[in-house]
Amino acid sequence: MSTSLAACAGTGSGGPGASASVACANPSSPHRAYVVVEHLSGAAVDKCVGFTGSQIAGDQLMKESGLVYQTQHFSFGDAVCAIDREPASFDQCLPQNAPYWGLWTETRGGAWQQAQVGFSQLMLGDGDTMGWRYTPATEASPAPPPEPKK
Repeated sequence: MSTSLAACAGTGSGGPGASASVACANPSSPHRAYVVVEHLSGAAVDKCVGFTGSQIAGDQLMKESGLVYQTQHFSFGDAVCAIDREPASFDQCLPQNAPYWGLWTETRGGAWQQAQVGFSQLMLGDGDTMGWRYTPATEASPAPPPEPKK
């Protein structure tokens, strides 16, 4: 089945004075999924992607969001090494004792859950969110990213 996609405009800082919602460029799209990215500094970026199928794959959501990201293939699948130019450069993806991109999901009306599969295996439905947080290696209990602006 073919899925028609339209990237939705909008970024947010998550800070004071930030927009209350992410405006989608294709408001007539029947379904929307969201991406939230929280940097090590705490700055956040929100993206929206409209789609017509019943679900959208996580890798397609990332591609259509317009976020710049880099991956490396491992035996378990693709790992995200950098998002939105953080880190600015890297020699090794997922180095020990260094920050890493933690992946979270939030189903419509639910709470954040750490993803149990890689982002390319995630399937998101209408109103679902994929969240990334650049997590310090020293953080024993990783916190989820901020709530998305919908």
